[in-house]
Amino acid sequence: MTETRFKLRSEIHLSAPGLLDGHPIPHRYTKRGANLSPEFLWSGLPEETASLALICEDPKGPDGPFALWVVYNIPADLNGLPENLSKLPRPPEVPGAAQGENDAGSFGYDGPAPPPGHPPHRYTFTLFALDVALALAPGADVDTLRSAMDGHILATGELTGTLKA
Repeated sequence: MTETRFKLRSEIHLSAPGLLDGHPIPHRYTKRGANLSPEFLWSGLPEETASLALICEDPKGPDGPFALWVVYNIPADLNGLPENLSKLPRPPEVPGAAQGENDAGSFGYDGPAPPPGHPPHRYTFTLFALDVALALAPGADVDTLRSAMDGHILATGELTGTLKA
């Protein structure tokens, strides 16, 4: 995993109408449920923001961090993402954005589903404000995205959710 350098100057206020920070993730946003991506809203972006990226991951997956969603080049003039974003490399609901390949090997959001017998897992949704639009084609994995963001992160916002096995 690549270590990322930050130019962090502020924190983004990140919220999700269907998720309460630190609480269990509703069934509809899990792989065992409807597997919909949650709606996200944000505010407090630095003026210099050129694009945004969002990563959802389980930091303690069975083999290390496990990325469930990678989306980048979200236009800086947006203040959120809709629920149930298309699972396409270029989601039509967010012109200009691209989705990477998650660790399950597919595009778009792949909701949490912790392995049976494990303690509850914690999932993080992290939004990054970047000072550049990234020169990445759709399909970049989380490590490639982190590498491309290195030195370009102006601010972050984070939400966490939990899910029992």
